[in-house]
Amino acid sequence: MHDAIPLTLSLILLAGMGAQWLAWWLRLPAILPLLAVGLVAGPIAGWLAPDQLFGNLLFPMVSLGVAVILFEGALTLRFSKLRGRARMVRNLVSFGVLLNGLLIALAARLCMNLPWSLALLFGALVTVTGPTVVAPLLRSVRPQRELANILHWESILIDPIGALLAVLVFEFTVSEQYQHTILMFGAIMIAGTLFGLSGAWLLAILMRRQWLPEYLHRVVSLALVLGVFTFANALATESGLLAVTVMGIRLANARDLIIEDILDFKETLTLLLISVLFIVLAARIDPHAFSGMGWGAVGVLLAILFIARPAAVWLAAIGSTLNWRQKAVLAWIAPRGIVAAAVSALFALQLERLGYSEARTLAALTFLVIVVTVTLQSLTARIVVQKLGMAAPPPRGVLIVGGNPVARAVAQALHEREIPVILADPLWRNVRAARMAGVPIYHGNVLSEHADTYLDLTGIGKLLALSLWPERNTLAGLYYRPLFGPDQIYTLRLDEERDDADRVRIVHSYRTARLFGEQVTLNRLQDRLDQGHAIRATPLTASFDFAAFRNKWGEQAIPLFALDPKSLLRVFSTRETLQPGPGWIVISLLPPAEAAKGAEAAA
Repeated sequence: MHDAIPLTLSLILLAGMGAQWLAWWLRLPAILPLLAVGLVAGPIAGWLAPDQLFGNLLFPMVSLGVAVILFEGALTLRFSKLRGRARMVRNLVSFGVLLNGLLIALAARLCMNLPWSLALLFGALVTVTGPTVVAPLLRSVRPQRELANILHWESILIDPIGALLAVLVFEFTVSEQYQHTILMFGAIMIAGTLFGLSGAWLLAILMRRQWLPEYLHRVVSLALVLGVFTFANALATESGLLAVTVMGIRLANARDLIIEDILDFKETLTLLLISVLFIVLAARIDPHAFSGMGWGAVGVLLAILFIARPAAVWLAAIGSTLNWRQKAVLAWIAPRGIVAAAVSALFALQLERLGYSEARTLAALTFLVIVVTVTLQSLTARIVVQKLGMAAPPPRGVLIVGGNPVARAVAQALHEREIPVILADPLWRNVRAARMAGVPIYHGNVLSEHADTYLDLTGIGKLLALSLWPERNTLAGLYYRPLFGPDQIYTLRLDEERDDADRVRIVHSYRTARLFGEQVTLNRLQDRLDQGHAIRATPLTASFDFAAFRNKWGEQAIPLFALDPKSLLRVFSTRETLQPGPGWIVISLLPPAEAAKGAEAAA
């Protein structure tokens, strides 16, 4: 018996990682395969029984896991982002979310006959979309840039805001169990706020005054989060979730405090927790709870899809320049995500302990909303966007992997020609110069979970791998091949790859087109830049065509790109031999004197 427990725990973890990999491979939100694994392992196959496996530890385990998830989400809520976004986004995450939640609560009350307290809690829970489900959907659907930006930033900001709203509604709900409801709710609010602010203050002091070595930042922050959660609950029952949410928001908005390292760690930990929790929580779902909901659940789903969300979007859009087609797209794309599932399951556990007979219905209904919205909108969003004429034009931009001087020079040259470009590198010193020059950057690893959520690839259709590490270039090409297509992935050759020895040569199936040709290497470009060569644009005419360009400059010029008469970017590579004609613009690396001439010609 005791040997079976470690085996079961290991299998849960392996199944969670397998579901995450399957989601990555199929370009699906991870929540779908995780829920499927949990349902199969639990109620369908009967292999996993969480209540028997964990016993009295189930509730504390889920509570601590959700506390970390909420803290990580709160760390992303920076008020500067909210102030700097379009009014439409601010409206959606403020009074839009309130209207959405109230209408959903009304539907749950009328269709499911839930008590008002649970109906309001359900309404607050399913207002949350979340970047983990929205970001993959946007990459697949590719709506217009304005719509993509609204949906992208709404999903990021609504995550902690919606979670905080749900926590507040829950705190008020459980306070009704006590004789002095208002006093208990006030105690929960005060304890949660004070413990959250105190935890944030203590961690900020330790980091600012360097009383903690850097390698302890992550683990101490985790210990403080769990400590704040448990001590707040000990002082005022159920105030812990509010405390960790307040702590995260306060740290995210603290001045002169670098929390990226903590955020990266929490994202990795959250990924692990979500994988385990979702399988465990889905395994607890009673299939009879779904069948017992009847047509009332259908009514709630229809209200969510066709009444609550559209009403919130139309209200938020008052005074904006959005037309009805754009509003319709925003109203349709709102899949519910991880926070809704995790928090609803925890609340259901707590409400069961408090004697609410409808608690399991709350969790089952929330999971049903998640599965239906994610599945339905994943299948139909592209059709809706295309039928309404709201699809983005063919992407013109490029994602450049690597922040070395060659990559920065290429990025700046494309940026000056108004080609959308993102320069990505995990080292700040590599992207700082590009940012100072006005080039859009992504500070991070393009293969990370953070990039999946926050790297906005709207309008980007090509990947140029210019990193100093061939392994990173290869992995980036493999990772983004399903998104951009294999014919839009280019890798710049490194000098050490010129050797044909087996120890250096990459497996053929992993290779991509060589950027700028077989003989052009990163070191060769860097040497020329060091000698004063510069990337310039040269217009071609009937009297000065590409043959004349070649005859004039010969091997002194290295053609890099070409812009056709429609301003579409074409790449010189081993994949195709370009023959630009009159009306085209050739972007090339030219010697100092010729660079000046190229600049004058371009002017």
